Amino acid sequence: MTDVFDKSQRSRIMAKVRSKNTTPEIVVRSLLHRLGFRFRLHRKDLPGKPDIILPKYKTAIFVHGCFWHQHPGCKAAHRPTSNTDYWNRKLDRNMVRDDNNIAHLEYAGWRVVVIWECETRDIEELSRRLSALLRPPSKPSRSGES
Repeated sequence: MTDVFDKSQRSRIMAKVRSKNTTPEIVVRSLLHRLGFRFRLHRKDLPGKPDIILPKYKTAIFVHGCFWHQHPGCKAAHRPTSNTDYWNRKLDRNMVRDDNNIAHLEYAGWRVVVIWECETRDIEELSRRLSALLRPPSKPSRSGES
């Protein structure tokens, strides 16, 4: 099936699809900042240029769009029904690339967290999840010692 837009219109539409500083990414960054975490953004020297890096915790965070990265079980991850060959190849390549980047980061000793776009809608749950992932476990009390 041919595209319903001409080449210049399609180019303008696709140029508006951002890869950095997306709304879900900004939500996660704001939340991390409120929780007291300090981070770096889009380190080019790491596989996949993670959206957020917490060097102190050696943690890389990817904030993935449910459609573009095909969030399993999410209704936003539906595959288009037109131009299916193109979309299947593109979305499958995205998923393979994501898996490779995560594997490389983990091999290098990084902890990798993927936050899906749909998860950014429940700030309280996301806050609990990030706090649990990033806070070190509490030390046992030393009761009985003087």
